[in-house]
Amino acid sequence: MSETDLAARPRALVVEDEEHLARLVADYLARDQITAEIAADGQRALELARASAPDVVILDLMLPGIDGIEVCRRLRTFSDAYVIMLTARAEETDKLVGLAVGADDYMVKPFSPRELTARIRAMLRRPRSPQPGDGGPVRRFGDLEIDPAAREAVVAGARADLTKLEFDLLEALSSRPRAVFTRRQLVDRVWGQDWFGDEHIVDVHIMRLRRKLGDDAGCPRYVLAVRGVGYRMGPGA
Repeated sequence: MSETDLAARPRALVVEDEEHLARLVADYLARDQITAEIAADGQRALELARASAPDVVILDLMLPGIDGIEVCRRLRTFSDAYVIMLTARAEETDKLVGLAVGADDYMVKPFSPRELTARIRAMLRRPRSPQPGDGGPVRRFGDLEIDPAAREAVVAGARADLTKLEFDLLEALSSRPRAVFTRRQLVDRVWGQDWFGDEHIVDVHIMRLRRKLGDDAGCPRYVLAVRGVGYRMGPGA
């Protein structure tokens, strides 16, 4: 295989201190034409992430030294790579904490490497970087202005520092401001129709979106929850 072909492959970073599991995951990724590097601890993971700019990071929660939560938090300061968190525990708090610091999905050990590679492929089919184009006119909801073409959200004159996922959720909700979107509809719009992770990932990203918009979850103005259904835009007043 030529160097050009190798360079064109997606790049993954497997952060796992169990050598056998790390090698197994890397082998499955290689079979799926994804180049994988391995890091056995958090410090090495951050060094490799800075050096090689992976497209996706498979990140164990429990690591020697810097744990997976802190690795993910630091990773998000310089990388927009997809992050799949691995946890040996099924507790909801583990999942939510991982998602809250910037992970895109999680899997509970033991897991199927085949399912993991399928999830990664689903992620990679959807471009991570913003796509240019005419998104229509600026949308206004009280003090909140959303510019789909510029991919900007401004609250009371200050630009909100949103990730791609957070902006995509806001853009989807504001595209039909009177409509209620179910979690599944938002997953299809933002993560893609072939996504098969936990739909409650939407709730965590909505929580982060609200926080960045200064939206009080107890009495929101911009993003409203509709009990038993999903979410819709509010008037902003």
